[in-house]
Amino acid sequence: MHSAQVTPGSFIGPLLGAAVAVATVLGYEALYRESEHRRELIDELMAARAELAAAERTAGTLAERERLAREIHDTLAQGLSSIQLLLRAAQRALPEGAPAAPHIERARAAAQDNLAEARRFVRALSPPGLEHGSLAGALERLSASSAGPRVRFSLSGTPARLPTPYEVALLRVAQSALANTVRHAEAARAEITLTFMDASVTLDVVDDGRGFDPAAGVARGGAGSGDGGFGLPAMRARARALGGTFTVESGPGQGTAVAISLPLPASAPSALAKGAAA
Repeated sequence: MHSAQVTPGSFIGPLLGAAVAVATVLGYEALYRESEHRRELIDELMAARAELAAAERTAGTLAERERLAREIHDTLAQGLSSIQLLLRAAQRALPEGAPAAPHIERARAAAQDNLAEARRFVRALSPPGLEHGSLAGALERLSASSAGPRVRFSLSGTPARLPTPYEVALLRVAQSALANTVRHAEAARAEITLTFMDASVTLDVVDDGRGFDPAAGVARGGAGSGDGGFGLPAMRARARALGGTFTVESGPGQGTAVAISLPLPASAPSALAKGAAA
């Protein structure tokens, strides 16, 4: 404008400079957004790996506890029970006033005390919530103790004895899903279903709450939700650690349904009664 002569360059130069400056700013903003997106993905990946590692450690610990409980029950407890029965038979076979009778009585009492102690060890190695009965019983008590919506528990199929890590995983998923239903779903009813099939066991937790969009990555509306959005990854990690699958179905205003399915171990008895007789 101050030059005496107006040329095309006097107009094109400033416009090109402004365009380059705007393009540079937009490029930096795009790079910053991409960097932030990658950082969030890395954080989510690290959190999922930490959840999976924790689930694997928990599963290993529970498997070892189950092994110890089984060994104590099948060897020490059974041996003490046999000793007690043999001593009782010997006590009955002795004549009245036999000198060995007091010694046999003390030995039988010691065997009885040690048997009770062994059984206490077995109970102590059982996971909380399962030490007073079966998984179905624990889920039924969980349903009855709900402080929020009305919860109904149902059992389908022929119950089978499950390894302790299986029972713990299923119980924890039910507890987490039901707790999130109470906190976030605003549901009136919920249902917990435990289904035993020929080769797998499945747990479903369904509510009629406000639901949420699972694809949005914000789990705040139902059985699958969790504080900070980590409820779903934790449940999924538990399922994967045991070779199972985890699914969630929900939508705004459509309620939420979560399901965990675990393959039954080949050594599991087909009926719960077969294992309960021990």
